[in-house]
Amino acid sequence: MRDAFQKDTFQQIYEKYHQDVFKFLFYMVKNREQAEDLVQEVYIRVLKSYEKFEGRSSEKTWLLSIARHVAIDWFRKNKTIRERIYDKFDWDQQQIMDYKPLPDELALQGEQVQQMYHALDACTVDQKSVILLRYLQELSIAETAKTLGWTESKVKTTQHRALKQLQKQMNIIAEEREGFLSEKTRVKY
Repeated sequence: MRDAFQKDTFQQIYEKYHQDVFKFLFYMVKNREQAEDLVQEVYIRVLKSYEKFEGRSSEKTWLLSIARHVAIDWFRKNKTIRERIYDKFDWDQQQIMDYKPLPDELALQGEQVQQMYHALDACTVDQKSVILLRYLQELSIAETAKTLGWTESKVKTTQHRALKQLQKQMNIIAEEREGFLSEKTRVKY
């Protein structure tokens, strides 16, 4: 009987929050396949720890907290891989610049959304987490604080800094775009 209850509960949680968890992880790692893999890791952790869920926060904030930890673990693991690649590459002799959007980026609609998506790269993991939880997941300050295990004032401060960083990055992107367009216009005439 208990196993049937757990299956039903898990299925309900999965159906209710799967898209939220996927979107959060997709915006964190910017890769559809990797986000899908990480979603599976989230639900593995949910299965292992659901009995420990005390209900002091909503299931959604609890799931997003787990998703954030899964993403951080993934970033830590991949940081060492990136460092090894960076160390082996001869940056003076090679130039890597590919401005073509990735297929996942093409799926995003609208120019401003794409710019915001790229501007998130300038944010720290904590800042990304706050922005995604507050604006994509539409959590309140209190819910975001519970999800991250922070105080509300830390969420507000991090949100403020993240928004400043995003604005700065959006301005840089706009200036680069204007420079590119004016250069393109000069070449035509």
